[in-house]
Amino acid sequence: MRIAVVHRDRCHPVKCGTECILYCPRVRTGDETVVIGEDQKVVISEELCVGCGICVKKCPFEALDIVNLPEQLDQPTHRYGQNGFVLYGLPIPVEGKVTGVLGPNGIGKSTSVKILSGTLVPNLGRTEAAVSWKEVLDLYQGTELFDYLQLLSQKNMKVATKPQYIDQIPKVFSGSVRDLLATTDERGRLDYYIDRLSLRAVIDRPIANLSGGELQRVAIAACLARDADFYFLDEITPYLDVYQRMAAADLIRELAQERPVVIVEHDLAILDMLADTVHIAYGEPAVFGVITYPKGVRVGINQYLEGFLPEENVRFRDYPVTFDIRAHAAEANREVLLAFPAMTKQFAQFSLSVGGGEIRSGEVLGVLGANGIGKSTFAGLLAGVLPPDTGSMDTRVRISYKPQYLKGDSAATVEEVLRQTTTKFNTSFYQHEILEPLSLSQLLQAPVNTLSGGELQRVAIAVCLSRDADLYILDEPSAHLDVEQRVKISRMIRKHAEGRAASTLVIDHDIYLIDMISDRILVFEGEPGLHGKATGPFDMAAGMNRFLKALGISFRRDKSGRPRINKPGSFLDREQVAAGEYYYADISKS
Repeated sequence: MRIAVVHRDRCHPVKCGTECILYCPRVRTGDETVVIGEDQKVVISEELCVGCGICVKKCPFEALDIVNLPEQLDQPTHRYGQNGFVLYGLPIPVEGKVTGVLGPNGIGKSTSVKILSGTLVPNLGRTEAAVSWKEVLDLYQGTELFDYLQLLSQKNMKVATKPQYIDQIPKVFSGSVRDLLATTDERGRLDYYIDRLSLRAVIDRPIANLSGGELQRVAIAACLARDADFYFLDEITPYLDVYQRMAAADLIRELAQERPVVIVEHDLAILDMLADTVHIAYGEPAVFGVITYPKGVRVGINQYLEGFLPEENVRFRDYPVTFDIRAHAAEANREVLLAFPAMTKQFAQFSLSVGGGEIRSGEVLGVLGANGIGKSTFAGLLAGVLPPDTGSMDTRVRISYKPQYLKGDSAATVEEVLRQTTTKFNTSFYQHEILEPLSLSQLLQAPVNTLSGGELQRVAIAVCLSRDADLYILDEPSAHLDVEQRVKISRMIRKHAEGRAASTLVIDHDIYLIDMISDRILVFEGEPGLHGKATGPFDMAAGMNRFLKALGISFRRDKSGRPRINKPGSFLDREQVAAGEYYYADISKS
């Protein structure tokens, strides 16, 4: 089976002169294989297309995709119009279990949620006429999803959803946290969730004044407090520290004992600990997506990383995602690039003290600490965005800063933004070192204000690394990125640091990302929301152990090198804690 997808936001027939039509061999023989539709966008006939791929290569905006699908994919679940995205399969909510969905962004996970929540009736791939629920039920007769879809069609299914992009919440709600949560307390459990998620201190704060971590926890509490038949949570970890991620995971596990829960998550350590089964979502982003039948969580994650599904006999990626175990050798010969002095910063309710330290030329300095402990404040002090109360930075050091919270309010295209940032845009170096690792080529003509959270994150990373600077500061670069993208940016940041005499400071809660790219680590301690203190820099072993010991969490790597959280009180957890090894790379015991 062959599908043709036209990315309508990137299709500009007037600008390109319709090269796809001019070079199509079937059009030259007189067939109307490629035409201009009523909306002045290209329309491709999948029945007439022979799959030569000439139009795909000729399109200057990369707006076309012609894909030959596996033969077993003969029944679409949903399609977004002619030449639109196609979804095959659906996750299966299971009573008493947490069902995970693991896959790249743009692969159909959100479409699945819309269908399972009843907001979208699957059209079974038929875009010409409406499809009734009866036809859908006839197709799913005898499957595990039949009973669920039947209740959905009768409107007897109530679904609670935690959205992926929480930054949209302040745009639709203007009251306080208390006002928002009061509308969701349908099970009488709200106070319990407020305390477990440490929201008591912000309960009367306006929604618009919350940080990303606070907003994420409010969104989780609002979802869990509802009285629903099915719960769906789309990415619970962005902006949350490790302790908060564990607390949220515990609450979801408790709820799953009573109601079915489906969760989409890119933090493999959390997904591994939280989910009972996992559906792998694969395909080509924005073209087609396939959701497999459920697999055991360990097996499913390992198959996803390998890029091969033995049961389906499908290789969906031509390379495995590997977890490098890097030796963190001491870099004693590196020159000191920047010596930051002892500094303090006082706010109305929070104070930060920095003991002073040095950042070496060419190194990546990782930064770890709980939310609300002063990490972003420290980045602002280094970048000159915030003035310190005591101490002073060396203003001669050129600094490029990517903040934690991004604003995508510009109507300029991605290409225009990047060209304004660097003079190297047209070089092959920029193509291979910036655009390709961040998969930005297809986004170049898209206005910044139309990008998703993950797309905006990749553009912000590109802007930061495109500037000429001595020190690059990236605050939470992994937020909203999928597993493959996180591995790519970690290697890209590492290569960028090694290829220049500049240094890089990375603040993130993804333990694997920090471990893989960092030479040394800076640990923030104190009491979140009240006072924080920057300690270090430490070498990796000492820094990781200090950080994880304070959280009471131990990590291990399995035989694939994948980071995994030890279950509290388990044999491995007790063994590592007794040895003082809260984080190690010894895979022989996993």
